[in-house]
Amino acid sequence: MLDFTSDIADDRLSSRKAEPAPDDRVLLDAYSNAVIDVTERVGPAVVRVETGPKVRSARERGGLGSGIVISPDGLVLTNSHVVGSSKEIRLRDTEGFVTDAHVLGVDPDTDLALLRADGARDLRYASLGNSKTLRRGQLVVAIGNPLGFESTVTAGVVSALGRSIRSISGRTIEDVIQTDAALNPGNSGGPLVSSAAEVIGINTAIINGAQGICFAVASNTAQFVLSEIIRHGYVRRAYIGVAGQTAPIPRRHAVVAGVDNKMGALLAQIEPDSPAAKAGLLPGDVVIKLDGAEINGVDDLIRALDRDRIGRTLSMDVLRMGRLRGIDIHPVERKPAR
Repeated sequence: MLDFTSDIADDRLSSRKAEPAPDDRVLLDAYSNAVIDVTERVGPAVVRVETGPKVRSARERGGLGSGIVISPDGLVLTNSHVVGSSKEIRLRDTEGFVTDAHVLGVDPDTDLALLRADGARDLRYASLGNSKTLRRGQLVVAIGNPLGFESTVTAGVVSALGRSIRSISGRTIEDVIQTDAALNPGNSGGPLVSSAAEVIGINTAIINGAQGICFAVASNTAQFVLSEIIRHGYVRRAYIGVAGQTAPIPRRHAVVAGVDNKMGALLAQIEPDSPAAKAGLLPGDVVIKLDGAEINGVDDLIRALDRDRIGRTLSMDVLRMGRLRGIDIHPVERKPAR
């Protein structure tokens, strides 16, 4: 009697050996594949931003941050606090190529800056997406150079939308994205990217002492700042020449004046020869409405003084000694910060 069991076993082993090994990417889940795809597509467009002299000394220290190339001719978005007032800026890409860069414009009010790489063309770049299409819980990827470690990738989700944070200049940055994608010093200026490999935010801040609470300036805000800098060299905003603070409106004053505001913008200082001084505003006035927009604090007043109100005569409602007064004011263009 013949025994064929060993031959059958050998045939099975040989057939198994002949089968091709499965691709590791097939074994990965959809989440991992999405992060890998985003990293491969956007990662080469992320640059390291170095500021300060090339030869460091104890007296002169430089800074370090991240940036994202948004056009093949070398336009780079980063944070204004990364650039600061430095006159020497260098960009290093993922392949180690270093080029000098210069500042086209900065906007401390949104913590954004636009650079141009010197002598570099046909760069890998990423596209700005529409941040208005974001949803809470959506996958996002942060790419940057935290603590000097280049091309680091972290992933998370959109935790919240429409946040407001305070900029270095004191103004509030509106429509900020909150995410739990880990950010560290050096990640500032790097991109926050959607699963479609579109830049939907510029990483800007973390809260010290909090775990996983990070913020990014929305791409729509970055698009607005970008267009203003390219056209004018700075972001145009209206100016009336006041300093103030948010203050509550006494209930009896609101009743007498017939207004519903519980808060207003209390003017503490009026600059001489400013539009506010020419309009007759006085310290102690409380602004409650400007050009039809309700003012419930100094942030509302700042937000209302945008580029669309430059050079127009606006109606302003103020409470003076508890009585409602109507004032016409003519905002001018605010001079850019040096």
